[in-house]
Amino acid sequence: METIVTKKVSIVLSTSLGKMKERIQQKARELFLKYGFKSVTMDEIASQSGISKKTIYQFFADKDELVEDVMQKELNSMRDECIRQREESQNAIEELIQDLESKMMTMEAMNPFIVFDLEKFYPQAFLVFKKHKESFLLELIRRNIERGIEEGVYRNDFNVDIISKFRLESSFLIFNQDLYPNSKYSLMDVARELYYHFLYGISTEKGRQIIEKYQHKKTI
Repeated sequence: METIVTKKVSIVLSTSLGKMKERIQQKARELFLKYGFKSVTMDEIASQSGISKKTIYQFFADKDELVEDVMQKELNSMRDECIRQREESQNAIEELIQDLESKMMTMEAMNPFIVFDLEKFYPQAFLVFKKHKESFLLELIRRNIERGIEEGVYRNDFNVDIISKFRLESSFLIFNQDLYPNSKYSLMDVARELYYHFLYGISTEKGRQIIEKYQHKKTI
């Protein structure tokens, strides 16, 4: 009987700790996206999440570890969403448009300096991000292009490897404050322009008709 009670207490405690850790992660993510990684302090995360800083340090050794943990969790979520979009979309163009639309709400509240902060101040977390970018994201783009060519919605007269890498790097230009300063451009507007510029550039007439049909539906 004591063993059963002990196990139940352990399960309840484990669940409670899990929820507390998730609460810290969610609040940290929200603050990081809005203000950037560097400017948010552990004191602010503690205050905003309603959890003492001492308790936070029971889960994370320091801010670097928290940043890396939040980054990894976000990348995992993005990976799952990208896979879902690929599996549920009717064609390669719809896959990309779904990806754009899914990112709009996040971009609306995103600090444009977030990638700069990550690279300059949190090198370990940036390496996690860089690995995700150069492996998963690059392969995702390549597969989308190959799919579109097979479906006849993308042209077949370009080098897939070169254009895949171009698309990957150009998608991060939205964070370049020298090109698109936050005082003049929104992340959403720049991302939308770059997405559609890329899509129209590689699409066949069949593909352009799909794009225009989708844009027409959005204006109704």
